[in-house]
Amino acid sequence: MVLEIRFSNFFSIKDEVVLDFRAANLKSEQARLLHQNTFSIGKHEALKSIVMYGANASGKSNIFKTIQFCHAMVYESHNHNENTVFAFKPFKFDGYDKKPSSYFIRFLVEGVEYEYAFTLTQTEVVKESLHYYPKGRIKEIFTRDETRGKDKSDIYTFTDVIKRPLDVAENTSRKTLFLSRASQMDRAIPKLLFNYFHSEFILNFTGFNPASFKELAHVYKSQILLALQIADSDIIDFELKPVWLRTKNVKADILLNTASIEDVEEERLEIITYHSKDPKVGFNLMLEESKGTQRLFFLIVNLLDIITHNKVLLIDEIEDSFHPKIIEYIINLFHAGNGAQLLCSTHNTSLLNLKKFRKDQLFFVNKTEDASSDVYSIYDYKDFRETMDAEKAYLQGRFDAIPYTSDTTEMLNQLLHEQES
Repeated sequence: MVLEIRFSNFFSIKDEVVLDFRAANLKSEQARLLHQNTFSIGKHEALKSIVMYGANASGKSNIFKTIQFCHAMVYESHNHNENTVFAFKPFKFDGYDKKPSSYFIRFLVEGVEYEYAFTLTQTEVVKESLHYYPKGRIKEIFTRDETRGKDKSDIYTFTDVIKRPLDVAENTSRKTLFLSRASQMDRAIPKLLFNYFHSEFILNFTGFNPASFKELAHVYKSQILLALQIADSDIIDFELKPVWLRTKNVKADILLNTASIEDVEEERLEIITYHSKDPKVGFNLMLEESKGTQRLFFLIVNLLDIITHNKVLLIDEIEDSFHPKIIEYIINLFHAGNGAQLLCSTHNTSLLNLKKFRKDQLFFVNKTEDASSDVYSIYDYKDFRETMDAEKAYLQGRFDAIPYTSDTTEMLNQLLHEQES
């Protein structure tokens, strides 16, 4: 369960922005009617979904890119070499390209709250810290500040949570997060958090792994078919067919300057769907079904696992290939779950409905005059009442975060006849 994410100086994000999954203290009757949009763990009340809006090039995708990069640092940075340049760009204006970037996340794993943060440039980690609340009160696990000196004993402070932490620090370069290295070195809490970032925080549902897909499709087959039926699909059955393909593999020995070619068999997975029109006629999903059907099929398979196990899913531009009703269906699945969470962006303004979403669930990303991205929610507009039409207000520019086009007849005629003049 994620409670809060903060970051600054990544891509078009200049100053710190906050994605707050902690439910606001809304006491209205409408908020009570939307009780299924939140869930409780201990003292925490969290949102099951956040939906983001914004004009093209406002920075929505940069939010997803930032989270993807920062989480990849946790589970990949122990493999970095000395010549590694981190795969992000700081804000390019106002001297921010010379400043470090920062990331902070507050989350729960196995009922315990953690706060993890790090600061880095494109070439090195500068600071890092991990705290938790094992008995309801904050306790430091470690802090790291590379500016405090050259000795690891000066750079790091530790409590008694991680065994032999200095051994890990001695093996942690400035290209590597301590949390990543500690997990690799088999330290208990770092391994637990590594698995959270790697397995519980789903950054891209489209990844297709035949082995894991076969397992999920077997476990959830009846639910997949029911979910497709609810989505108005006429697919009534499917089967997975392994297909073995023989390919040529070239093996080269640079030292001996030799090469050999060997035959290799690779397993591919064909998904055959069957429709209500004629249940005996099969269709190859990837070759004969529409892009929307393919995307819906894979998404539902993953969604059932994500929602069943209370994971977190990020989807940028959720409307890609989907009808607005399907988007609403996907979000409703999260709201029907126990504790899974969804962060998505969309241009589908029909979701801007305060009878379906709380004010703290609807966020906007706006490109400001200094070219940076600002992030805020309807909840920040204290004078905007729940009885008002949020979709109409957004399209009229009440919340900014929309394109302001100069498409008057005069300007369009000038555009089309520019070469003639």
